[in-house]
Formats: sequence, structure tokens, C-alpha cells
Amino acid sequence: MNSALVCVVALAAAIGQTDQDSLRVIPNDSELRPATRLRELLLEQVEAAAKLRREKYEALKTPDECETYQRELRDFFVRQIGGLPPSVGDPERRPAAEVAGTLEADGFRVEKIIFESRPRHHVTAALFLPTKPGPHPAVLIACGHTKTGKGAEYNQRMAISLAKHGIAAMCYDPIGQGERSQILTEDGSAKYSASTTEHFLVGVGSILVGRGTATYRIVDGLRGIDYLCGREDIDAARIGCTGCSGGGTLTSYLMALDERVACAAPSCYLTTFEQLLTQLGPQDSEQNIFGQVAFGMDHADYVLMRAPRPTLICSTTRDFFPIAGTWDAFRQAKRFYGRLGFPERVDLVEIDSTHGVPQPSREAMVRWMRRWLLNRDEAVTEPEFDVFRPEQLWCTPDGEVLRLEGERSVFDLNLAEAERLSEARQSKWNAAADIQRREAVRKVTGIRPLDELPAAMIEELGSIERDGVRIDKLLLTTDDGMILPTLRFVPKQPQAESSVLYLHGDGKTADAGPDGPIARLVQAGQTVWAVDLRGFGETAVDGKNDLLGSDWKEFYTAYLLGKSFVRMRAEDALAAQRAIVGKASSTQTVALVAKGDAVIPALHAAALEPQCFASVEFDREPLSWMEILRTNEPRNEFQNVVHNSLAVYDLPDLMPLTKAAKQD
Repeated sequence: MNSALVCVVALAAAIGQTDQDSLRVIPNDSELRPATRLRELLLEQVEAAAKLRREKYEALKTPDECETYQRELRDFFVRQIGGLPPSVGDPERRPAAEVAGTLEADGFRVEKIIFESRPRHHVTAALFLPTKPGPHPAVLIACGHTKTGKGAEYNQRMAISLAKHGIAAMCYDPIGQGERSQILTEDGSAKYSASTTEHFLVGVGSILVGRGTATYRIVDGLRGIDYLCGREDIDAARIGCTGCSGGGTLTSYLMALDERVACAAPSCYLTTFEQLLTQLGPQDSEQNIFGQVAFGMDHADYVLMRAPRPTLICSTTRDFFPIAGTWDAFRQAKRFYGRLGFPERVDLVEIDSTHGVPQPSREAMVRWMRRWLLNRDEAVTEPEFDVFRPEQLWCTPDGEVLRLEGERSVFDLNLAEAERLSEARQSKWNAAADIQRREAVRKVTGIRPLDELPAAMIEELGSIERDGVRIDKLLLTTDDGMILPTLRFVPKQPQAESSVLYLHGDGKTADAGPDGPIARLVQAGQTVWAVDLRGFGETAVDGKNDLLGSDWKEFYTAYLLGKSFVRMRAEDALAAQRAIVGKASSTQTVALVAKGDAVIPALHAAALEPQCFASVEFDREPLSWMEILRTNEPRNEFQNVVHNSLAVYDLPDLMPLTKAAKQD
């Protein structure tokens, strides 16, 4: 907030030098950068949360304190991903599986496995087995972000090297990769070639039902461990896990949540959120757990949660995951393991290379696994060998599991969960009074009550005249320091005690033409406050992404902090309303008009604080969130979703709470 105020004097001077006909509030050459302001504020909150977490970590001194810390983190982790199916880890409920084929090679063989992660939702995998009879220790290999999944060369090299050194290895396809495309074209082929696209699209609907892309990725991995533990040729007491990049993410999750992972080696992922979000920004959908930064669950905590079980952090010097953060995470883990009496059980390998798992990293990983799973600690040299073509490892006839009869995609699973939640919540919602409904909505959204939400501060930066109408250029600043560029249209003869708060997803100037909707309101004597909510108009994030939205990184940074755009924008609207009322007499009334992407946050503001608005008008009735779940390709919808909202309400439920809302 301070940096915004410091710029006001210079900003006011700059206004006079701009084109008097321009409706831009903040000049392009201003030191105040509205397009990056939201990111800056979110990073300040990340820094503050990281400081609090560090203080909590430093206070841990005894084994009992460490174990309590571990338990609290694991409970939080499971809760934030929506819980785990009861079948996970149950020896009596091993996943249904079949061997679709075998391959013979020099020093190992491969079984092509299909197993059910959830009913009618299959995972394709390749199990690399030593030629000697078992039971063998086994390592689950989680894939990174490569479209070929388990068939990617680096995944095969890890698996083959393990098998040649006496350890079975199973590499499985993640959703959206390998044989597990979740969106197919009419001819049955994968629609998207990028390995992360489907992860993001799955994430939209998953958020609404209180899950995340991570939920499905984690359950796939845990059921893979269930499958391995049920095989007679695998020693269930000697299970390891490894993976690079996105596979390092999943390794980190699985090793933190499943005590059966006796030995782990995540590669090219672990750093700190403070370093990651500052230098690179949030990554793929499954790499963001709702509220984890606010709660204090950092990357290092994936290692801490599993202490003192052996963990090797594999890294590269020139990785895009910041190496300084990797060393920070390692030092935290080393001290934590030391407090438990086992400092030798955690280590770090840094290879002078770029992002990936080069041969020295693979050799270090294999040696680590042999040390703890075979009780053999000796140098490992990866031999030369050929890898299979990706299609040679296919488990399905056409290389797409979604073409199997009766197969359910993750989109189907999300919709089924949404329908279950709908049935469960309806009776509770219908039986509740309006005050109880608002309390429930407020709890799940985090939108603060009005008495905790200060009015936005108003800075007047000049004005222009157009067709006899005075247009004031204002800068509203919220209590968290966000700037909201605003135009106040004042008619020659304004109606006393009446104003309009005008919100548009395309920004405050979208309807501000000489003959536009705002002009007509002004002609009728209304004073109109056209406000850019954060992320709209002048504060819109630069760039273009029609599928995810240009501000998806800001969305996920907020998501890590336990916030949504809906919450932040609804609070902006309420802070603006309070500023309008505070500027006038106590009898001032405010009408609310919202259009485009401003409708959903405006709907929340009006539903939670109906006394703030004399009338409410939307240009369209908000679609049900259920409609988002019925499409596999939601476009630019991250800005419109709230975590676990469908457990409590859907958008149409809010309409009656706004009093008599009007739609064009």
C-alpha cells in the first residue's frame, strides 16, 4: 500500500500531461505498474507466510515436537486434496489389474500392466523386472511432463538401470500423458500435444469439488504402490519412489503421504515456494495445493513429513527450479533428521547440468536405492543399453486408455463427485435460513464481513470534461494495497443521494463510450463509479492465454495462499461501495451493475451484503458451476472458481440472496 501512495503525487502531475480525452487513469509511463501490482502484493503475502513458517520450523527442538509437526502437516495435506479413497493401502482391496503383454531384454524383462486407480479409471504402466527370481525390492517411477509418459527415454533409463542392478521398477503414465489422454479428437487421438494442458483443464473442475489435479495424480501413485505390494515377486517392505520434474513433484507427495515408501529420491523439483514464486511463478496445476503456503507447507516439508526414512534430493545447478531454494530445503531437512537422530538418512546430489536427470543423477539414485533397499552401498555405473520405442510399451491396442469400453475420464470423475455433492447439499441449503446460508458461503469463500473490510481510500488525480459531463480520474486503494483505477462520471444535475457502482470484466472503459450504457445512466442523472476490479482494465495482467487466462499464475499464487479471484474481487467491490458511501452523506444509496467476468464476484458481494446495494443488475445470469464441470475444456475459468464451493452452494443459489436481482 505504501508504494502505491508514494506514487500519487507524481501520478497526479503526469495526468495533466496526458491526452484530455483519454480515459486512462494511470499513464503508461507511470512508476506505478498496475499490470504487475497484483503479483507484487501476492508475493508480499508469500514472503510473510514463509517467515511465519520459518519461525515455526525453528521452534521445533524435540522428537515429540517434530512428530506433532509431521502429523499436522500430513492431516492438512490429505484434507486439502479432498481425502483419499478407503481402498488406498487396504491389502483386501488391491486394484484390479491385468498383464497386457511382456517384453524380453538383456538382463531384464518388462510386463505391460493395466490397473484400476478408481473404478473404470485405468492406469497404464511398464514393470521392469530383474531376470533373477524375486521377491525384489521395487521402485515406483513417477513421470515428469513428457507427452510420451512412461515411454520417455529418461524414464526408461531409470527403470532399466534399476532392473539391471537388482531392483524392480514400475513407471506409470500420468493423466494427460502416454496412453492416458483425457481429451480425444473425433478420430480417437489425443487432442493436446502439450503434457500439461490437460492437467490445467482437469484442475478447474477439481477445485470446485474440493479436490485438485494433485488428488488424482496422488491416488494413481498410491494405487500403483498397492499393486506392487500385492505381487508375490515384490517385497512390500522394500518399496522406493523416484521421478524427475513433475515426477519429482509426485515423488515428493507420495513419499510424504505413504509410509510404505521406504526410500525416496525426488529429482529436479524441491526448492522453496518463496524462491519459486518470486523467480518463476507457480507451475502445473497439480503442483499447487490449496492454501499450503498460508498454512506453512513448503517443499522442504515433503521431506520432513517422512523423516527419518531415507531421502535423496537430486538436483541440477542450472535447473529452472531455483537451486538456492533446493539447498535451503535440504539444510532444513538435514537439521530435522538430526533432531530425530538420523542425519545420515537425507542427502543431496547436485549435478552441473540443466533441468533433467542426467546419467550421474541416475547413478546416484540407483546407488541410494541399493543402499537402503538391498543393503549394498557401492558405486554404480550405468551400462550402455537401448531403450524401447514408446509404442512398444503400450498396454492398450490403440495407445489410448480412454478408448477402452466403459472407461471414465477424470472429467467424468469430477462430474460424478459434483453430482454427489449436489444431492448432499440441497436439503441442508433448503432447510437453512438466509443468515446461515450467507455464513456458509462466507466460510468457504473466505470473503470478509463488512465490519472487517475497510473502505477503499480515494485519491483524486484530475478530471476531464466530455459532453458536459465531468469525468473524475480516481485511484482507489484497498486495505491490502491493491490499486483500483476508477472513473467517476458526474452529470450536470446529479440525483441526490444516488450513485451506481459499475463493474465490467473488460474494464471500466468498456461501456464508457459517448453513447454507451454509462452515458445513458449519467443522462438520467446518475453519478457512475466505473471501477477496475483487480485483474480487469488497467490492472489486467499482460499477455494472452485464451484457454487458461493470462492471469493463471496470479490465480495459482493466490490459491496457494488460500484465496480465489472471486474472493478478492468481491472484497474489492465491497470496499469500493464503502468508499462511495463514505464520500457522500449517510443516506447515500448505491446501485450495482456488473457485466461479463465481473458478474460472479459482484454476485457474491451482493449476496453476502445485500444491504449495500439498492438494486443489482447483471448483463447475464451467472452460469451454474455444474456447467463448467460438464465441459472438458473450460476456457478462462480459473478466475471464476472457488475451492470446494460445490460442497456448500452453486451460483444460482446466490441469486435469491441479492434481493431482487435484475438481468438484461
